Amino acid sequence: MNRIRTVRQGLALAGWGLLSSAAAPVWAVSLSATGTAQPLPEASIAPASSIETVAAGSATLVPIVATDLEARQLATVDAPATGGAVGKPIDDIQFVKKATESGRKEINSAREALPQLQSAELKQIAEMLVSDHSKATERLSHLAETKGWPVPGAAPQAPPPTGTATSDFDAKWTADMIAGHERSVAMYRAQAQGGEDNDLRKYARDTLPTIERHLAQLKSLQK
Repeated sequence: MNRIRTVRQGLALAGWGLLSSAAAPVWAVSLSATGTAQPLPEASIAPASSIETVAAGSATLVPIVATDLEARQLATVDAPATGGAVGKPIDDIQFVKKATESGRKEINSAREALPQLQSAELKQIAEMLVSDHSKATERLSHLAETKGWPVPGAAPQAPPPTGTATSDFDAKWTADMIAGHERSVAMYRAQAQGGEDNDLRKYARDTLPTIERHLAQLKSLQK
């Protein structure tokens, strides 16, 4: 009887040893096979519950990161541009500045040229430039002021010319006016087609034909 009990206990212990060997990690078995058994390092293998927690947590982090990135992108896009009026695209602000300065420059150049021009036809064009550009500049300034946009201050008046004009004054003045009007035509066309503000686009469309007419008349008199 005692012998049977001993055999049963031995079988039970053997079975427990097999179960323990099966449950042990593979690397733990290899250590015992290659040399003296070493103590197992602590926390070398994360518990299954920890792995499941990380896996579940990573799934919830993805939409959070995406939402944060989208919010930062929107904040960058909505940031107001520096140097311009609040809520106003910088391109329109630059157009007001450049168109005003260009108009005033052509007005002053035409006024200064009037006493020196020899050609009667060029004198008529100079007078027309003063009249047309004065009206256009005044309209642009009024439009900008009603919208709260900055308008460049008036440049100081140059002293009237003295002495006799050179023989090539007419040709040089005509060439300068043609170059200036070509730049103005390109600027007004771009604003009329792609400007942000509706009223400013309308102003550019209304004024463009006048500038184009000036350019055509100046070219017709160029020698």
